[in-house]
Amino acid sequence: MDNPDDREDIIRTLNTLIETCKDGEADFKSCAADAKRPDLQEWFTTRSKECGSSATELQRSVVELGGKPGHNASVSGELHRRWVDLKSLVSGKDEQVIFDEAERDGTLAAKQYAEALHQTLPTEIRAMVERQYEGVQRNHAEIRAMRNGARAG
Repeated sequence: MDNPDDREDIIRTLNTLIETCKDGEADFKSCAADAKRPDLQEWFTTRSKECGSSATELQRSVVELGGKPGHNASVSGELHRRWVDLKSLVSGKDEQVIFDEAERDGTLAAKQYAEALHQTLPTEIRAMVERQYEGVQRNHAEIRAMRNGARAG
């Protein structure tokens, strides 16, 4: 990775994932605040913290590459959270709505990670991104299962 352009591409990819993680951290925190059941509050809070840890790990990698790491959620993610908040004021936020929003966010996160893994990444960074992607996929599958259970129940 002696080519500065390659390094910049990797930093850009990692900063996109940092935004994705920060969006997940904020989204899960919001879901935890909206959930009425203590078990769901705990599940969403744990996932929020995991997203924050993933962002920190990615930020360290950007610094090691000599770049400036991102620290914020995406503008589009922030706008979406405001829209969901407004919609909730009008219609209320039941479990189904929470799961639907969480699943939507999980789909977007999985897409971002899949795109990152199509990039050429150094071995240790690829391993970190793959490990985080597995967590994104696990969260997405669990959310889908909870959503489907709520629909059936």
